[in-house]
Amino acid sequence: MFTEGSSSSNSNEFRTRIKSLAVLIFIFFFILTFALFNLQIIRGREYLKKVKTEVGRKRTILTQRGEIYDRNYDVPLVINIETYTIAIIPGAVPEIEIEDIFNRLEDFLKLKRGYIKDKIPKSYYHLYQPVEIKTDVSFETISYLAEHIDEFPGVTWTTSLKRTYLETASFSHILGYIGDIDMKELQILANEGYEAGMQLGKTGIEKQYDRILRGKDGKILRIVDVREKQITEQIEDEIPPELGEHVVLTIDKKIQKLCQDTLGTHKGAVIVLKPHTGEVLAMVSYPYFDQNLFYTKNYYNNLRVNPDRPLINRTIHEYMPASVFKIIMTAAILEENAIHPSNTVYCSGRIYYGDRYFHCWLRSGHGAMNLFNGFTNSCNIYFMTVGRDYLGVDKIVKYAREFNLGKLTGIDIPGELEGFIPTPEWKEDRENMIWLPGDTMNLSIGQGYIQATPLQMANVIAMVVNNGTIYKPFLLKETRDPHTGDIISRTSPEVLQKTTVIKPSTFEYIQRAMRNVVENGTARYAVYTKSVKIAGKTGTSQIGPHAEDRTNEWFAAYAPYNAADPEQQVVVVVIVEYVPKGEWWAAIMSNYIFHGIFTQKSYKEVAMEFGSLHRDLGE
Repeated sequence: MFTEGSSSSNSNEFRTRIKSLAVLIFIFFFILTFALFNLQIIRGREYLKKVKTEVGRKRTILTQRGEIYDRNYDVPLVINIETYTIAIIPGAVPEIEIEDIFNRLEDFLKLKRGYIKDKIPKSYYHLYQPVEIKTDVSFETISYLAEHIDEFPGVTWTTSLKRTYLETASFSHILGYIGDIDMKELQILANEGYEAGMQLGKTGIEKQYDRILRGKDGKILRIVDVREKQITEQIEDEIPPELGEHVVLTIDKKIQKLCQDTLGTHKGAVIVLKPHTGEVLAMVSYPYFDQNLFYTKNYYNNLRVNPDRPLINRTIHEYMPASVFKIIMTAAILEENAIHPSNTVYCSGRIYYGDRYFHCWLRSGHGAMNLFNGFTNSCNIYFMTVGRDYLGVDKIVKYAREFNLGKLTGIDIPGELEGFIPTPEWKEDRENMIWLPGDTMNLSIGQGYIQATPLQMANVIAMVVNNGTIYKPFLLKETRDPHTGDIISRTSPEVLQKTTVIKPSTFEYIQRAMRNVVENGTARYAVYTKSVKIAGKTGTSQIGPHAEDRTNEWFAAYAPYNAADPEQQVVVVVIVEYVPKGEWWAAIMSNYIFHGIFTQKSYKEVAMEFGSLHRDLGE
């Protein structure tokens, strides 16, 4: 039997337990509330970022690569054309129909049977990540798909930009081409924002100014589930793309095409240069290629194994400079007072030295030759004799370097070779042989071991024109804003070499001698245009013992001679490979080029006046 006291005690105990339970419940809800506050408010951003990282998917918004123009900034040379890519979202295709739809799509797109199945294995069937099936698809194909979309569930398409070269042929070496970044390139460029799957310039201007042209891709972040299916239409984050800048070249499209058509299908190169700035107006190398065909089957591989080496830019490739080197020899003779300019050397057509004959190009001989006449008639015997007996190899090398031979010009295009000036030390180290007077004789006429590029020889002429100054040749005239067209940056002329060794009077002598080559010397029958006065130097280099009847022909020249306005002057250098002896193709072509430049005519218009050089051009 319970007493009143015991009942009161039990009641107090019950209330104590209720209070304790209430406190526990309060504490529990307080902890729960704090935890929720901590998760959502204090650490909400951290967890949201983590969620986005784990289930967010970034989609790239492709930017537009900058366009490339010639110096007139009117019609682009390179543009981006919108094209289409077809993809399949496997998870959106009914599983019972998936293989049938794959087969229908392969028939429609003319793909190899089983191609899609190989790209989308069964382990992908549940995913909502698009898988690309075909790129560069026509608008007509996309239109058909849009009209028959019920027959192709899960099929989608996106737009992309295809790099398109409106000018190919001789522009191919200048412009270059783009391609997918490879693993080696990615290892080098990863820290500069390049990623796997990107495209970048591989050669030419596309490579040289890739960072300017490429712009910056944008990004869109969306939230997806574990099957890659988009959960919401909401865009979580977006970075807009930045367009690539437009590049404007120093190249003049009309002059480039004039040179291209004049050279025709002769292997060789043409350089047209403004000597007072270093701007390259034309840069032609034949054979060339078509960048638009690079991704067609076997096209690139065929170019690589082609014995004519169309991938080589011959304007910055090495050749023996031949008799054009006599310009440098003349400067050395005058500056060193090696022999009085009026003293003569007799040319009988050949000279015996050591155990062999050294020949002049004129086998019957020139007779008695002084410096001016020897230069005008390009007498080998005169320069061989003076080089061997009066100058010597060290002084010849000294003046070759004064004209910046054996060094890179630094032109803003990849692939330039530096040429080569041989020395006795080099021959002993490399060939384990001593330098002989016969080597000096060969060097004196630009033969033997010496190598120079057409661009370097254009710089030699520029130094003569400028009375001792060479400007660094360049191709980038300016960059422009892709939205407004406003100039962002502009290239200023930069002095590459300024001689303190050669006097202005020496250059004036060489200028007169070069003019005499055209009026009375080796170029008098090949260079005859009346539109402008030309001064130049011919050159003929032997190819080898198995091509004795063939030579590489040079003509390096400038015009107008004695111009009142130096800004009007241009340098033209032409080299033609494998020419039959006695056919002065380089000088003849230069005549056409100078005439076209100074009359503002195309090759076809010049050919109507002078006669066609090439049947294959259709005149």
